Amino acid sequence: MDDLFVTPLNAWHKAHNAKMVPFAGWEMPVQYLGILAEHQHCRAKACIFDICHMGEFRLKGAGAKDALARAVTQNLDTLAPGKCRYGFLLNAQGGILDDLIVYRLDEDEFMLVVNGVCITSDFAAIKDRLPGSLTFTDISEATAKIDLQGPLSCDILGRTLPGDWSGLGYFSFRKISFEGAPMLVSRTGYTGELGYEFYLSAGKALILWEKLAADADVLPAGLGARDTLRLEIGYPLYGQDLDTDHTPAEAGYAGMLTSQADFTGKPHAFTVRESLIPLTIEGRRSARHNDIVCLPSGQEVGRVTSGSFSPTLGHCIALAYVQAEAAGGTDFMVKAAKTELPAKKTDLPFYKGGSARKKLA
Repeated sequence: MDDLFVTPLNAWHKAHNAKMVPFAGWEMPVQYLGILAEHQHCRAKACIFDICHMGEFRLKGAGAKDALARAVTQNLDTLAPGKCRYGFLLNAQGGILDDLIVYRLDEDEFMLVVNGVCITSDFAAIKDRLPGSLTFTDISEATAKIDLQGPLSCDILGRTLPGDWSGLGYFSFRKISFEGAPMLVSRTGYTGELGYEFYLSAGKALILWEKLAADADVLPAGLGARDTLRLEIGYPLYGQDLDTDHTPAEAGYAGMLTSQADFTGKPHAFTVRESLIPLTIEGRRSARHNDIVCLPSGQEVGRVTSGSFSPTLGHCIALAYVQAEAAGGTDFMVKAAKTELPAKKTDLPFYKGGSARKKLA
């Protein structure tokens, strides 16, 4: 794995017996104690995740809001400074180039957080849509990202960074100083639990990580638990559940497309040929990415995008794209390796006990 990028926390992971794997061009921890233990600890207490492989861009200048609104799907007219919003970067055909979060730092200043595998292509696509008068910078290499997730995370944050954090609302953020350098603390996450994401100088990442790891209620968790946690909530993964072959409407996000701006791909963003549906499967045998989805009659209607055993629910869960005309049904069959698995369409989230939106103030 010598040709992979490494995060500022790479040596810590190895010193603490993490199992390291290649992911999106990076060497990343997939587990420490084990996926099941880390998943359950995050649901009960809190875990920390190294997410330094993600990308961050900074946009600044007069007219930044209107220019950015033509590049991404987020409604920036209703996004106030101190708030952030999830949305998409589309191609001209309405296909999803990436999903991303836009942070409004000031009236004419934004930060964009993108998937690590898409940093280079996203930056080029967005830059091409912006006027040259704006300052658009890739700050990914200098920026570290650490996530603290779990129902006890506010208490842990208060012990690590003393202050009253209870007033910080969901999808809001606060800019503070940490070890003499700027840090952004955002109440967001990818697990469905109460949590925070920290954006800070790469050189300060190990200090914050070790402070958080020293708390008795915290365990480090790898990409394995992050994946099972996000799937239980029904959050999509770019490259599996989201791709250039599908629109936001097909992925179930038509309701988020409220921007009045003429953003790239807008004429096709509401096109629905297939629909991403949630499926439950009894037992421990899991559906896997690209397994064929059929009607009970045997007619092939789609494919699984994500599937896993749900540690919290005790059975398999999956997301699958199926033909739009079949999406209204309730009974399906998944052709898994060497077997067929009866599946039923359900509602998202699969796990409904998450604390992400918990009111703290």
